[in-house]
Amino acid sequence: MLPVPADVSKLLEKLKLEASEQTFTMATLAITSLFEKAMTRLEDGTIFVSTGDIPAMWIRDSTWQLRPLLAACNQSGETEEVIAAVSKRQAKYLLIDPYANAFNIEANGFCWHKDFEDQDPWVFERKFEIDSIAAFFDLALRLYRNTNYKNHLDETFWLAAEKCVSLIQREMNHDTDSYIFVRENAPTHDYLSHEGKGAPFKNVGLVWSGFRPSDDACVLPFHIPANAHLLTVLAWLSDAAADFGRKELSELSTKLALEISDAIRNYGYIGDRMAYEVDGLGKAVDLDDPNVPSLLALPYLGWCSTGNPRYQNTREHILSTEHTMFVRGLAVEGISSSHTPGRNIWPLALAIQGLTTADKNEQTYLLEKLEAITAGTNHNHESVNVDDPSQYTRAWFSWADMTYFHLALKVHGLSDLAD
Repeated sequence: MLPVPADVSKLLEKLKLEASEQTFTMATLAITSLFEKAMTRLEDGTIFVSTGDIPAMWIRDSTWQLRPLLAACNQSGETEEVIAAVSKRQAKYLLIDPYANAFNIEANGFCWHKDFEDQDPWVFERKFEIDSIAAFFDLALRLYRNTNYKNHLDETFWLAAEKCVSLIQREMNHDTDSYIFVRENAPTHDYLSHEGKGAPFKNVGLVWSGFRPSDDACVLPFHIPANAHLLTVLAWLSDAAADFGRKELSELSTKLALEISDAIRNYGYIGDRMAYEVDGLGKAVDLDDPNVPSLLALPYLGWCSTGNPRYQNTREHILSTEHTMFVRGLAVEGISSSHTPGRNIWPLALAIQGLTTADKNEQTYLLEKLEAITAGTNHNHESVNVDDPSQYTRAWFSWADMTYFHLALKVHGLSDLAD
């Protein structure tokens, strides 16, 4: 349990003056739940962030849980210190195992499933998802870029950065025997196909990933939204490394970003819109998933503007009945996931839809829709049934709550530093 920083409390007070009572109630609950239930200050000064009702810290989730707090920065420095402490915890975790996606609060051996003989006791789950590495860089470098705060960019950060960049370079030339993930008696989306090695592919300059941001297995191993996010943060890393006199890392980061960019240009499209996954051999997965990084979230990730023509083509498809994952019901419509029941859509994706449009009316509509589908809990759930939102998965999903909070700030003109 952590106290809510005064800067964040002031931000909530500003929101109270502008927003409806319902918005203020839900925004306050998102913040108090984050600080009082999800976050724990550890003995080394870093902060552990649980994803919500699962007692583990996902690198990806914790980044998006903390990002909206940037809106409270550039005041006392208290909020910056909190974000930095989470970033420092992420760096320590990735130094333990950069292939892992979720970690324990201590080396207690707890795990969703022990999938590797030598799985470290800190590791809660070891699904290799390149969005975890991109998210680590995003939080650390967005804090630095948006506020000029730099205390977290210490030796531990640079060691983790070098380790992650080395892994990125290695996974651009993925060896099929280097990472094998098999989980017995599990749904097919919970382990890799082809005897745990994943689908056949050709290395073309994209970074191989075993799993999606949903923690479901990739159908094809080059996840385009995660690669797009990765090239964005590698460019940021290059700038930061140059600022800190780390020329070799800066140059390598630029080189890798350019290679990924070229590969997306050559392999990442289906006609005039973007693919979700590709294999470098000509196959593509034509859908989007509600978890971030997603195609819908590309402007939120900094990869393009909301007005980018190819993004707009992709967005129009994603938010239409032509998209196989788009579901419309009596109460709500939106994007579903193979991770949850077929008639369930994810509030997280509705919030991202609002954060990636310049249309104020659309933003307001989506905020109000999110407030209408909490089943009276005032929490944004993982997923809700489109016909009956009282049927939902996960009673408390902090990532979804905080992305809703970001949208609430944006609707009321208070989100600039977090955007």
